[in-house]
Amino acid sequence: MTETGTLYSIATPLGNLDDITLRAIRTLQEVGTIACEDTRRTSVLLRHLGISGKRLISYHSANEERAVEQLIGRLLEGEHVALVTDAGTPAVSDPGFSLVRRAQAEGICTLPVPGASALTAALSVCPLPVSSFFFAGFLPHKKGRKSRLEYLAGLSTTIVLYESPYRLLRLLGEIGSLMPGAGIFIAREITKLHEEYITGTAEELAAHFSNKKIRGEFVVIVSPARP
Repeated sequence: MTETGTLYSIATPLGNLDDITLRAIRTLQEVGTIACEDTRRTSVLLRHLGISGKRLISYHSANEERAVEQLIGRLLEGEHVALVTDAGTPAVSDPGFSLVRRAQAEGICTLPVPGASALTAALSVCPLPVSSFFFAGFLPHKKGRKSRLEYLAGLSTTIVLYESPYRLLRLLGEIGSLMPGAGIFIAREITKLHEEYITGTAEELAAHFSNKKIRGEFVVIVSPARP
């Protein structure tokens, strides 16, 4: 009976490519196949690391079912596979969950290779209380958004959200309405050229971002405590 391969869930840099760990580099060198959210983004990282000759398989929401079958097949044949996303830790508001769940259901060894995470990076420099928190990830764009926000507003702990530049002002307006006076910390473009960290109320932050073109990816931390 063929021994199965190992699935490695590898955290990759958020922006600064030097943030990758030594173990992540070694694992990427050793595996035969890498499951990527975007093969172009992963190719840039591999070139930076001087790694070549790897089979890159695209794995994202649009081809998830087909990609999982292909990757599980390789793992069952004994091949080691790395799972990466464009930035940060797989399966945390990023592709990866369905592959990890299926691999473990098949009895395939699944190991984390920890490293960069937008969630923990933002928490580590947040001036609001974060000893306990509720991670909500991305909110629904339309259906269920209002009820989800109302649920979060009823919690008595710090809330961590991810948001895109296209909906940031909308989110700040919603927080201001449902949680008036709450303290908000925003981390934008973590470790990238234009990274920014700012604290205030929903109204103050909306005024700050209304005067500029909103770009980048955001971690929004909301605390019952005033800023």
